[in-house]
Amino acid sequence: MRRFARWIPQNLRQLDNISCVPLRSTKTSVGAKDVDGASFQQEAVLYVHWPYCEKRCTYCNFNKYISNAVDHRRMRDSLCTEFRTLHSLSHVTRIQSIFFGGGTPSLAEPETIYKVIETVKDTVDLPADVEVTIEVNPSSTEAAKLGAFKDAGINRVSLGVQALNDMDLTVLGRQHTVEEALRTLDICKKLFHGRTSVDVIFGRPGQMLSAWNEELQQILNLCDDHISLYQLTLERGTSFHKDVMDRKLMMLPANKMADLYEAAVQVLEDAGFSRYEASNFARHGAESSHSQAYWQGMQYIGIGPGAHGRFVPKAKNKTVREARIQTLEPEPWMYEVEKYGHATRRAVPQSQLDVLQEILMLGLRTKIGVPSERWLKFSHGPTLDEVFNNTYMVKLLQNEKFLILDDKGLRTTAQGLNVVDSIMPELLNVMDKYFELMQPKALNVS
Repeated sequence: MRRFARWIPQNLRQLDNISCVPLRSTKTSVGAKDVDGASFQQEAVLYVHWPYCEKRCTYCNFNKYISNAVDHRRMRDSLCTEFRTLHSLSHVTRIQSIFFGGGTPSLAEPETIYKVIETVKDTVDLPADVEVTIEVNPSSTEAAKLGAFKDAGINRVSLGVQALNDMDLTVLGRQHTVEEALRTLDICKKLFHGRTSVDVIFGRPGQMLSAWNEELQQILNLCDDHISLYQLTLERGTSFHKDVMDRKLMMLPANKMADLYEAAVQVLEDAGFSRYEASNFARHGAESSHSQAYWQGMQYIGIGPGAHGRFVPKAKNKTVREARIQTLEPEPWMYEVEKYGHATRRAVPQSQLDVLQEILMLGLRTKIGVPSERWLKFSHGPTLDEVFNNTYMVKLLQNEKFLILDDKGLRTTAQGLNVVDSIMPELLNVMDKYFELMQPKALNVS
């Protein structure tokens, strides 16, 4: 009997791991009026990328830059200009949520946050209860700006605590201490009660299960109502990767990583947290609506250096959803925005299969999986049952209690969610084979 590795689900941060390059080549694409009628093309969420950091963490390979001479006015103006331009290229009339990520967006001036939010308000419909999140590092300098961020329009914070162990924070290259993290967390809970998320990294070198359980209990005693768990990964080009290659540090083996993750799931669920996505836990209705929009296949506009986006453009002869990425480096990005109104470096039309693969990859990481209704909005005909049922792999996954396929849709069991990254390639292969065999019928290729 085939067995599936206890791989830990990786946290997909703002879809940075999904390439703009089409996964497969097909002739049929998702059109502006093809998915969920007018509401689909008119609604989106907004991601704002602030690219600057004070220091590069040892493990991080995100698009970020170290600068002691940030031109805040120019960055602010460019972000607002790029939003107005990309909005004008889209069908979007309503922004459902805003997320300021990075980099370290809490290094931005509160006026920048305010100006971007006001630009969105002046351009599109913004719900009165819109979720507006900013990522924050728990340093004393950034903690002092939290009140100003709230006044600027922020109503939710994602706090990068990462560890409650000063030695581990040093290994990770974090600038804050545990004391600073706890002090900042206390401020966040007072200012953003019920809307403070804590980010924690597990799988740190030498991390023991007993110490992890103690750390989790400490986090539970201090946290608010949302926790995101990130597995420490080895990324090429980082100093952490070099140290591991030079044998100065050792990565934990996969089975120990799995033990840490499964222990965290148990501890958090016992404390009343629901694992609503493989890496995200919430209680008391504190789920992130912005993240859920990504997982449900909603359109999103990305502004700022290196930001990603997915939306249907309304330009002449443009009737398909595009995967977009903005110019990576801040200086060229600002220059292009000032010259052209936006700095989209690449825009690739997404085929129907490209979109369905994203729906499957992101949706199956959630507790509810991929509902049949959502799948049909994007597939234009083939049902989940037609694509996945009666295949050897899906039957195997069902028999081993990893997967459920019924009238409601396709989803993992709790056990299956633990190994979702291990079974995902198998399901993508099943889907690819179906559309390859049925392409003329399923994708209406002439």
